[in-house]
Amino acid sequence: MDELDFSEQIAALRSTFADIRSVVGVERLTAEIASLSEQAGVPDLWDDTEKAQKITSDLSHRQAELAKITSIQSRLDDLEIMVELANEESDAAAAADARTELESIQKLLGELEVQTLLNGEFDSRAAVVTIRAGAGGVDASDFSEMLMRMYLRWAEQHNYSATVLDTSYAEEAGIKSTTIEIDAPYAFGTLSVEAGTHRLVRMSPFNSAGKRQTSFAAVEVIPLIETTDVIDVPESDIRVDVFRSSGPGGQSVNTTDSAVRITHIPTGTVVSMQNEKSQIQNRAAAMRVLQSRLLLIEREREAAQKKELAGVITASWGDQMRSYVLAPYQMVKDLRTDYEVNNPTAVFDGDLDGFINAGIRWRKRDKD
Repeated sequence: MDELDFSEQIAALRSTFADIRSVVGVERLTAEIASLSEQAGVPDLWDDTEKAQKITSDLSHRQAELAKITSIQSRLDDLEIMVELANEESDAAAAADARTELESIQKLLGELEVQTLLNGEFDSRAAVVTIRAGAGGVDASDFSEMLMRMYLRWAEQHNYSATVLDTSYAEEAGIKSTTIEIDAPYAFGTLSVEAGTHRLVRMSPFNSAGKRQTSFAAVEVIPLIETTDVIDVPESDIRVDVFRSSGPGGQSVNTTDSAVRITHIPTGTVVSMQNEKSQIQNRAAAMRVLQSRLLLIEREREAAQKKELAGVITASWGDQMRSYVLAPYQMVKDLRTDYEVNNPTAVFDGDLDGFINAGIRWRKRDKD
């Protein structure tokens, strides 16, 4: 067996790791965990359920982030030992294990390095993802449901909490729209690069002539606001409608007017919510999403004004940001980054990290 020499790769990984530790701020992270742990240990913590959930969620996120950082240090040390043992014993199996571990650490550090680029005002927040069917008829509705499943599978693969807040089902197949909340560290910053128009090209299963069909779906990603955010929405600015939930049945579904639709009259923004059984809970959830959208609208307005003053009037990208082609060939390609894969099935099963990481790096370069 040829002697393994990963010295250069390991040295490069240690250098990258040191930069990541510096940007993440391990000391600050440790202090935040200590503070949150103290708050979580207060006897009357759960007297205020919303505050308690916020504290425990923040604590869990930061503990997971720190655990990921600290594990890399020991894995790098262990990798050097694995290489030494493989060389001493000329063990091909041990050498293969070392190569696998090297690739695993490289991938993990690459993901963490991308996370250090997420330094926007709301990047660390949870995300609210809304998918809407566009042009393409039944195929567009079916495509929208495929995208909903894709993002739910992505969240599942990362052990992120994902809740479907509202879904409007199409008459023949698929969905007209859906809203999903994904609660994870840096969920908004990570998923914000998924916002835009997605295009599907395939042989339509709904077309008896078997012709190729192109359909579109729009993906919107907004940060979930927190109770500390100040968004004043006067009652006079909203219209609240209640209706019965639609879609698959279940206990309390379609039996009471528990679903809520809130329209923000000045902007025309509409939010529907039917995930909860209680009208009060649905209204509270809908208001939170509405406030999140209004917050983003305000930030975009401010950014547009700054660009106009600077004389920058070009759009960031075109009408479609990603194409999913199932026929006559197999490919998924991001039209902003040129990142592509030839396995659409894996992508629709939630294998999105390559696209997301490329998108985050592209956005950073575009801003610089």
